[in-house]
Amino acid sequence: MKVFRDLDTLPTFKNAVITIGSYDGVHWGHQMIFKRIQQLAKKVDGESVAITFHPHPRQVVYPKDKSLKLITTIDEKIELLAACGFDNTVIVPFTVEFSQQSPDEYIERLFMNFNPRYIVIGYDHRFGLNRQGDINYLRWHAKTKNFEVIEIEKQELDEIAVSSTKVRQAIQSGQIRKANQLLNHSFFLTGEVVHGQKVGKGIGYPTANLKIEDSFKILPLDGIYAVYAHYKGERYGGMLYIGTRPTITDHNQKSIEVNIFKFDKNIYGEQLKLELVDFIRGDQKFETLEALKIQLADDREKTLAILKKKS
Repeated sequence: MKVFRDLDTLPTFKNAVITIGSYDGVHWGHQMIFKRIQQLAKKVDGESVAITFHPHPRQVVYPKDKSLKLITTIDEKIELLAACGFDNTVIVPFTVEFSQQSPDEYIERLFMNFNPRYIVIGYDHRFGLNRQGDINYLRWHAKTKNFEVIEIEKQELDEIAVSSTKVRQAIQSGQIRKANQLLNHSFFLTGEVVHGQKVGKGIGYPTANLKIEDSFKILPLDGIYAVYAHYKGERYGGMLYIGTRPTITDHNQKSIEVNIFKFDKNIYGEQLKLELVDFIRGDQKFETLEALKIQLADDREKTLAILKKKS
């Protein structure tokens, strides 16, 4: 899949079948739509093109609203769109200026950049300044510009919206298996490995501490999780801890750290992707480090049993 991050350097697409949306999570509902797009592209011997935005429009339009939580970062979304079979993904830099285009300017730019054969969008798709443009306005323009608008119906979009909400609720309540079922793929955490306090190493469970750059990325309920760690094309079992480490410190600072099984590489400063498989237990405070160590041994056995079933 080709990825483009600049509207000014796009190639000429052949019989482009395009879809436009945020597609956070790229869950099963999105995937059903994407299958239709691939079928349409094949039918007209064309290219499938996913158009999405970065940053998320709400981050720009409502900059003071910190309640937005995203299932996927932009890089995770790109990876998932590639897995859905898209020929191209275009990341539109969403700015205040972009949001203030008139509907006519929006359509003219859309046509100039993509010359689409089909546009697949939801019945409630709005665009242009103050969201003045809608699907009917797009259809009116389609008569003169020789493209066809394919509508995603209300019932289907409602199901997608409900699914996105359910995915977020499942993640935040630690129901990772449910979240993964709704996503039709595993929920991921991706970040840079940074130095920690080395406490885990001292009790026999060395961890790689993960720094998540995107502050809008949704995080699961605090606790222990069975995971797969992906590093340079290899996959390793491990157990992930998310929490404030109440046994070790009184500081209320969130820590994300993973004990990777059968792994002894120095990966500080490198990117690590964690595929969450299942929830083991919630976070808790222990009276001593020895008590924590005993509990971690039990967590490890439970994690190994879960991963053995999964593999």
